[in-house]
Amino acid sequence: MTRGAVTSERTPGGFAAVYRVLSAFEESGRCRRGYFVEGLGAAQFGTAGAVDRLRTYADADAVPDAKPVAIALAATDPANPYGAALPWPATSDGSGHRPGRKAGALVVLVEGALVMYVERGGRTLLTWADDDRLLPAAQALADAVRRGALGRLTVERADGEALLGAGETPLRQALQLAGFVATPRGLRLRSTDA
Repeated sequence: MTRGAVTSERTPGGFAAVYRVLSAFEESGRCRRGYFVEGLGAAQFGTAGAVDRLRTYADADAVPDAKPVAIALAATDPANPYGAALPWPATSDGSGHRPGRKAGALVVLVEGALVMYVERGGRTLLTWADDDRLLPAAQALADAVRRGALGRLTVERADGEALLGAGETPLRQALQLAGFVATPRGLRLRSTDA
């Protein structure tokens, strides 16, 4: 829990009211106060389990050839720090598409970094990586579709460009390796239920 998270939720009484409750929780041993995540301010609180989990990620950086952890979340999910505790990264596609904590939109995080933003309906997505993080992000997105969280997903545009007209891009390759197939409209993946 950080000041930014409380502010973004517009909690009555603001951070001052929540801070008193969190301090009481700390005194009773129900949470810990510390500087757990760099750049999120000094007043950070977390449960013992959450703090221990954060430490495992720090330890994973020391393990060579560790598989990156990717997760697809609703953009409005409290576990998504972007648009709440962290600002959205700048986009350079010029299309006017901007990420936001909007119902129906998804984010895909790899090792906690924003890699993909899928707009509501899934026809358009934004990316912030063109490296080895794209494949785990595409696989996490495909897993969400296969679980039935999204139904059928057809991605038509990425970063302001038609996905199929752009040639063989790293994003297109990652999506196809994750199981998306080319259709006249874009790259499609169906849930296992559909």
